[in-house]
Amino acid sequence: MIIPKPRKLDEQQLQELRNIVAEFDCSIQVIEGAGQNVYAIVGDERHELMINRIEGLTYVDRVDTIQSPHKLLDIRSELRNHRVVFGGVELGKQLLLIGGHCTIDPKQPNLFYETAHALKEAGAHALRGGVWKPRTNPYSYQGDSKALEILMEASRQTGLPVDAEVMDEEQLDLALDAGVHMLQVGTRNALNYSLLRRIGQRIAGRDTVVLLKRGRHVGPIDEFISAAEYIVTFGNPNVLLCPRGTLPGLEGYRNQPDESITPLLKSRTWAPVVVDPSHSVGKAMYVEAASMAAVAYGADGLCIEAHLDPLNGLGDDPKQAVTPEVFAKLAAKCQAVWELRQR
Repeated sequence: MIIPKPRKLDEQQLQELRNIVAEFDCSIQVIEGAGQNVYAIVGDERHELMINRIEGLTYVDRVDTIQSPHKLLDIRSELRNHRVVFGGVELGKQLLLIGGHCTIDPKQPNLFYETAHALKEAGAHALRGGVWKPRTNPYSYQGDSKALEILMEASRQTGLPVDAEVMDEEQLDLALDAGVHMLQVGTRNALNYSLLRRIGQRIAGRDTVVLLKRGRHVGPIDEFISAAEYIVTFGNPNVLLCPRGTLPGLEGYRNQPDESITPLLKSRTWAPVVVDPSHSVGKAMYVEAASMAAVAYGADGLCIEAHLDPLNGLGDDPKQAVTPEVFAKLAAKCQAVWELRQR
């Protein structure tokens, strides 16, 4: 990874770098950080002569060679100084709170609008809303593109950015064209490398954020981080890692709560961690405790399913969504835990 002396290189300097690395069958990928651009060497960066030539350039501060499967997301990377900002919150300096329906019902748009306004009053910084839904049963409700219009209208009404899950390239294009601010990659696609690559390509040069959920079958922590590397390698480092429960299942919970991996993630990568306690435990009565635990472990944010009238919701909302009133109380308690951690 090449660290320049100026904030960013001009076209002539960048082309000179590309010419040098091309001689060694490598290429340059520009990573646009919040404070400074860095330039990743794509290919075998172990050529001593190549490194010496690059370090001899007057506008290069240094070249960091990180032998890691995820050298951009590695905590030693220059991107450790990158800060992700979403919903007016700088991750790491303030607790990010995202809330909303598991599934938006296109037949009842006002339910989502009213929930959105109530969540804003309850302290939410952003809205989540399921437009398209991955379902194990092919006969279950799969979502509706009409819900995308409802999601964006709620954003316009409240002024809050929105998060929506995408599962294929068509949905990705629809979401970006509509102006979705955060793309969610769900657990079933956590290792769908072709989709991760496509997302990285499409958000390059944008301020779009990606919430990457941990796959239920993902084992090693490095595998989770490397999945995020597929996205970042195209130039946009705005990626959030989201533990959301994994296997083996735990009786009484929907999944095996995995917020405890947060310190492990933070020991290996600079990427912020936003935990989804709703899918982790699967029952509204346990969400508050799981949320507080996540913040105690060091989470930078929470993505919580919330609904004004859960029993009349679709998908998982009847069993695991909290009401805006509960969301407000939960937010206050989690904020207290957050402040305790900062001491």
